[in-house]
Amino acid sequence: MKSKVYFTRELTSEAVVKMYGALGVSLPGKVAVKLHSGEQGNQNYLTPEFWKPMIDRIGGTVCETNTAYGDASGGVRDHTDTHLKLIEEHGWNKYFDVDLMDIEGPDLVWPIPDGKALKENHVPRHIVNYDSMLVLAHFKGHPMGGFGGSLKQLAIGCASAKGKALIHSAGKTDDRFQCWTDHADKTAFPEAMADAASSIYRHFEGRIAFINVMRNLSVDCDCCAVAEDPCMKDIGILSSLDPVAIDQACIDLVMASDDPGKEHFMERVNSRNGIHTIEAAAELGFGSREYELIEL
Repeated sequence: MKSKVYFTRELTSEAVVKMYGALGVSLPGKVAVKLHSGEQGNQNYLTPEFWKPMIDRIGGTVCETNTAYGDASGGVRDHTDTHLKLIEEHGWNKYFDVDLMDIEGPDLVWPIPDGKALKENHVPRHIVNYDSMLVLAHFKGHPMGGFGGSLKQLAIGCASAKGKALIHSAGKTDDRFQCWTDHADKTAFPEAMADAASSIYRHFEGRIAFINVMRNLSVDCDCCAVAEDPCMKDIGILSSLDPVAIDQACIDLVMASDDPGKEHFMERVNSRNGIHTIEAAAELGFGSREYELIEL
């Protein structure tokens, strides 16, 4: 059977809750809400106010991880103290319990027996404190991966700093500085992303759901301190239990758009071989590129 992906053109906080309801699931126990809290200086990330009705609906804990930036990135989320300060400055603590999941070490090492580029994933210790996960992804472009959606949140978003370095280097190093020198090529990096995503998905399988918001469609990620402004008009909100299908549906909606900005957006995706992340994830068998789009 094709995976179900629900879609609405309504772009409100209330619509996010409606899209979760369309999935017909109730995430059990303690819920990790994986989202992007926004880099210092970034203008495109989705705010805590936007997500508040959804997070209140499930009583979840906002979960983040430290980055693997090099010193020249301009970002502040690579160190626990400055990351926690930024989370507070962006207002997340005002509304929610927030867990910087790798605040305590050491990392957990999860094997990836069928990995294309990775044999293991390094994940933050707190991830096992949660019974289920809701991925709230801001779908947009990305400087390294071409695009960011649910698969990126599972992969880079749920990895520790060492795990991120392993993904970026396709297993060559877990050093957050060396990984930029030994960065994987445009085939191995998307495959490493898919590998890492598979380990998180399988840990929470049956207890995980995905919502992608296609708003502020920049070619740059929310991790960019200086990001390009959106190049396309907003499209809508999607939800699914399949991370591969929901990201494929977002790409298809961009491609089907009559917005002239889609050429710039897709140039970013294709120049980074971004769709190969979706291809590799489907080949690993934790999702399908075949889906039924159900517009609400």
